[in-house]
Amino acid sequence: LLPLSSFASEGVKLQSVNVDLEDFASIQKGAKHYVTYCLGCHSAKYMRYKRIAMDLEIDDEIVLAEIAPEGANIYDPMLTAMNTHDSKKWFGTNPPDLSLISRVRGADWLYTYLKGFYIDKSKPFGSNNTVFKDVGMPNMLWKLQGEQSAVMEKSHGEDVISYLKTETEGTMTRQQFDTFVTELVNFLVYVGEPVQLERQRLGKYVIFYLLMFCIIAYLLKKEYWKNIKH
Repeated sequence: LLPLSSFASEGVKLQSVNVDLEDFASIQKGAKHYVTYCLGCHSAKYMRYKRIAMDLEIDDEIVLAEIAPEGANIYDPMLTAMNTHDSKKWFGTNPPDLSLISRVRGADWLYTYLKGFYIDKSKPFGSNNTVFKDVGMPNMLWKLQGEQSAVMEKSHGEDVISYLKTETEGTMTRQQFDTFVTELVNFLVYVGEPVQLERQRLGKYVIFYLLMFCIIAYLLKKEYWKNIKH
């Protein structure tokens, strides 16, 4: 809750994303998007390609051909090829591992962040972000989304972002890009807790057991105390 509360205090409204962990096709596409656009800098070291194949019920060959980078083994974790020296040289720090980013930030935060880049020539990479101010990361999706500029307004004597205005069109329509980002976020939420659906399924039985145990414990208590006079 802390990241979300601090984010809300800045006056930026999170956009809502429809995450569906039962949509295996969406997660599969999101995995491909991640490898194509994110894995160059960000690992997801707690996820293996074999686990993706098992959870999404697809063949190992499909994962290696359509998701994993060339030369990867099905049992490999999702590690970036970027070394520590180069990352510090280019970005000033090591890009974080994103295995648990969805649990730290939340799905809506990720969705808004990926759509919230805008042109800012004062920054080293020429872009900034509505959610993560002064982020040290270039906008990797600008060719798909196009470029946006920030329209400012005065609020309590300070300049704040009112909305983002499209400056150049991308290769995708707005609806296509929204779907693309949704698939990517869906995959990141899955990576954050691959057993989430199984946990929810088992949780129903655990709660039922606890309720039944409470009834039995109550009846047993009444049986023990029925002959005790107050």
